[in-house]
Amino acid sequence: MIDTKVYYPNQLKDAAEQLKAGQLVAFPTETVFGLGAMANNDQAIAKVFEVKGRPADNPLIVHVSSIDSVKNYVTEIHPWAQKLMEAFWPGPLTIIFPTNEHLISPLATNHQPSVGLRMPNQIETLLLIDMVGFPLVGPSANLSTKPSPTQVEHVLHDFSGKIAGVVANRQPLTEIGVESTVVYPTDDQITILRPGYITADMIQEYVDVPVVEKTAQEQLSGEKVMSPGVKYKHYAPKQPVYLVPASADLADWQLLIDQLPSAIGLLADQSLCDRLKDQVAVTYSLGAPGDILTATRNLYAGLRYFDQRPVEVIIAQGLDSTNPQARAYMNRLSKASQHVL
Repeated sequence: MIDTKVYYPNQLKDAAEQLKAGQLVAFPTETVFGLGAMANNDQAIAKVFEVKGRPADNPLIVHVSSIDSVKNYVTEIHPWAQKLMEAFWPGPLTIIFPTNEHLISPLATNHQPSVGLRMPNQIETLLLIDMVGFPLVGPSANLSTKPSPTQVEHVLHDFSGKIAGVVANRQPLTEIGVESTVVYPTDDQITILRPGYITADMIQEYVDVPVVEKTAQEQLSGEKVMSPGVKYKHYAPKQPVYLVPASADLADWQLLIDQLPSAIGLLADQSLCDRLKDQVAVTYSLGAPGDILTATRNLYAGLRYFDQRPVEVIIAQGLDSTNPQARAYMNRLSKASQHVL
């Protein structure tokens, strides 16, 4: 068993040395924690898949420390990609490029000619990449199918004794709380392969071509999937999750509660938690009603909270999916849910 260390900002050099030695070190970003390995180290990348229990055909996003460095790892930078990097990096946007397969391990890309690159908005991680001297793969630092980690404790819960360490975050939770938006730019459109904090409307402000979201079903009809978060079950706690639509009123919630086992976990805004707390076993507040960004930030932490509590089912509050800001929340919660009401 490995002695998994927590690395603080003054210990980044130690974390970098572990990565250069082929070890795995988790790192914080503004989205979720990533499980880091050098993107040119086949052996280390194979360990990432093994430790996570991740299927080998699920590609990994590669994290860089600057826009200028991208040209070293791709064979072409599309003009729209350049515009999007300048607009949104560092930030929660992953862009698909044609990969330089002589530098980026084909294990990271599922032997595809494309690679997803991102520059995270987290100073410790940018410094870490610079210290390592090469980009890092960084899939979410959790066991596959489980909710992604938004705090150090989540990473340690899944990987203590299995990885070399985790770089500490400055905040209790990561800033955004769900994975990055993934886009594929071409001459005639920008395709969103995975929704996230950066919405289609935000992207549209910087490009003169349509921005189109491609569903998981549409992507799965192709030969290979370019983006993670599309092909397999994700984000689910051990208990079944019931997703209750945003349109549900109090009577709808009470009717559902009456039909379920007594040990219920409620994941909802503070107002609904206050009104239903006596009818459920445990509550976890997503924040103030209508605060989509806080609800999104708290989503994975809430699902993981119930994973550690004696509840048999989780009932979770949906958001208005017609609101672009709610797309990422609803995408992740839908994937985590066994029952969408």
